[in-house]
Amino acid sequence: MATFVLVPGGWHGSWSFEAVVPLLERAGHAVHALTLTGLRPGDDNATVATANLDTHADDVLRLLDRAHLTDATLVGHSYGGMVIAAAAAADRAGGRVSRLVHLDAYVPRDGESCWSSTTERYRQAFVAGAAASGYAVRPPDGGDPRRRPHPLASFLQTIRLTGALAQVPRREFVYCSGWDRTPFAELRARLGADPDWQVHDLPTGHDAMHEAPEAVAALLLDERLADASAHSRQACD
Repeated sequence: MATFVLVPGGWHGSWSFEAVVPLLERAGHAVHALTLTGLRPGDDNATVATANLDTHADDVLRLLDRAHLTDATLVGHSYGGMVIAAAAAADRAGGRVSRLVHLDAYVPRDGESCWSSTTERYRQAFVAGAAASGYAVRPPDGGDPRRRPHPLASFLQTIRLTGALAQVPRREFVYCSGWDRTPFAELRARLGADPDWQVHDLPTGHDAMHEAPEAVAALLLDERLADASAHSRQACD
């Protein structure tokens, strides 16, 4: 039995994985989907204002401690890629992470941030979204009404990586090729040339968990990529 820890992207909560969780559980695996600090419905303004990347990495580490998890697979979507990298690199992780899956997500190098890793288009969106409060980035227009303002500090904070990250046995990147504003094209090329990474391609938009949950689950369950791609095509038809 595998143990999956699912970390959502910006503005999202655990609900973003609602279509994937039952597929993994039905296959007999333990699943923990997180809502990060500052994005929970009951969080006050002070909590949102002070939450940063360290806070979110600590959310993952507290789950590992509380649930006594070992041999965990951390899955991060979009901004969540920053979080799982920071958590896996922390001394507190103690080798309890065996697999990282960056689901159309940032894969930072030491000293990078979500801000520095993304494109100018998204940096401008962060600035515009934070204009009202100065500390929380409102969700982009449209999309799921459950989205919440995202702590600006978590987008800006740089990550400090140690050699512990390189000790994670499996590191994977899932590139969603079905949208034209992706900030991950250069990242896909870099990781595709890195023998330490396994790269998968899915012909979906950014929110693959909604568009093709069966394909995402298939990749996480180590089913053949061809099967996962078939699931994705069926979901998009």
